[in-house]
Amino acid sequence: MKEEELLIQKAKQGDDISFGKLYDTYLPSIYRFVFLKIGRKEDAEDITQKVFVNAWQNLKGFEFKGFPFSSWLYRIASNAVIDYYRTWKGNISIDLVPEEYFSESMNEEGRIDDNFDITRVRTAIAKLEPDQQNVVIMKFVSDLSNKEIAESLGKTEGAIRVIQHRALKQLKTLIDTDEERHNRTTKEA
Repeated sequence: MKEEELLIQKAKQGDDISFGKLYDTYLPSIYRFVFLKIGRKEDAEDITQKVFVNAWQNLKGFEFKGFPFSSWLYRIASNAVIDYYRTWKGNISIDLVPEEYFSESMNEEGRIDDNFDITRVRTAIAKLEPDQQNVVIMKFVSDLSNKEIAESLGKTEGAIRVIQHRALKQLKTLIDTDEERHNRTTKEA
C-alpha cells in the first residue's frame, strides 16, 4: 500500500507517469466490473475510460481513509454505470458476456469446474437487483473485501453482508428453478 500511496501523491501533484501506473494496475478490474454490468464491449470501454478521466480530474480531492484506491475507483465506476443506464434505453443480455471476462487471467482455464454452467449464473445475476449485482461481482469476480465493497458503494459492511446473503439466496433460488425447468424439458424431449 505504501507504493500505491506514493504513486497517488505524485499523481496528485500532476505526475502523469504515476497516474499511468495506477491506471495500468486497476484498468483490468474496473473494465471487468463495468463490462459485467453493461454487457457491451464498446460501451464498457467508453465508460471505463470516463472513469479514469474522472479519477484523474478529481484526484486532488482523493484522501486516504483506510480504504484502497480501488474502492474510490469502483465508486466512480458504479456511478458511471448508473449514469449510463439513466440515459440508455436498450437491453443487453448478460449471456453475451464471454466466459474469459469472469476470470482474473484469460489463461487460467482450470478455474471453472467443468460441470459449472456459467450461462445459468450469468442469467441469474442479470435478474438480481443492481446493488446485489454490484456486491456479487465485486466480491466473487473482483475479489474485494466487504470493507472495500462498502466503501465503493457508500454502505456499511453490515449492509454489504445482508445484500450478499440475500443475493446468494436469490441466486440459488433462480439457478435451482432454472435447473428444474431444464430437467423437465430434457425429460419431455
